[in-house]
Amino acid sequence: MIVVALLATLVAPNVFRHVSSARTTTARSQIELLGSALDAFRIDIGRYPSATEGLEALWQRPAGVPDARWRGPYLRRRVPSDPWGRPYVFRSPGTVVTSAYDLLTFGADGVEGGEGEDADVTSWD
Repeated sequence: MIVVALLATLVAPNVFRHVSSARTTTARSQIELLGSALDAFRIDIGRYPSATEGLEALWQRPAGVPDARWRGPYLRRRVPSDPWGRPYVFRSPGTVVTSAYDLLTFGADGVEGGEGEDADVTSWD
């Protein structure tokens, strides 16, 4: 029992560090995927979804967009939550990338800024 407990205390921090890194990597991958879908939407419709339409416009045709122009859904599945279980933040037009959109997650803590797993993952970095 003592050996198992000792091994657990040595191994657990490494395992949790990799889980943290995997979540950040997943968020970056999902943001890239959503960015590609947003670009495809823009090519078809002539603009990015509005803030009101949100990312849901990638899955379901927004009201006011003609059937003939909307070639979606632009994702294989519904818009995912970030790896911490919260919706991605989508601003259109963006406050950082004013000519397009901002897409981000605030990381594990859900608060702007932070370091490590709490750091923001954004579409413009």
